[in-house]
Amino acid sequence: MSAPITRRASAAALLTTSLVALATPPARAEAEGNGVVKLKSAYAMAETVERLKKDVAAKGIMFFSEIDQAKLAAGASIKLRPSTLLIFGNPPLGTQFITAKPEAGLDWPVRLLVFEDEKGGVWMAYSDFAWIARRHGIVDREAQFKMASSVIASITSAALK
Repeated sequence: MSAPITRRASAAALLTTSLVALATPPARAEAEGNGVVKLKSAYAMAETVERLKKDVAAKGIMFFSEIDQAKLAAGASIKLRPSTLLIFGNPPLGTQFITAKPEAGLDWPVRLLVFEDEKGGVWMAYSDFAWIARRHGIVDREAQFKMASSVIASITSAALK
């Protein structure tokens, strides 16, 4: 094995091991039939978004983007309750799904939606990783999907009671 490949594999293993140590056991969140996991935040919209971003940063996970969907809608003269899409990921982990099936790139990096319902409740929603595995027919990355599930559970716990 060449040195660059060995270094990349070692870096990926180190990052995965670090994420295991940082992840808390998954919250009891069940995916709906469409593969969406929804969790109610204990905080207001802005604080929920900030807590999630802070937790992502604390775990050393790459943060890609924050999209304020309500602001985009307002720019199109459409009223939308607060809705923010956070996009982040761990390339050494996430790209393992894409190498198993290129179409899995539709679901990576991770997208976590934070939105306010009609009663002012704040929710976090994301695609269940087991559902993503089934969607793409990926059967040989069970440990990686389990890791991804643990990490997202740990991140969303930053906004739970």
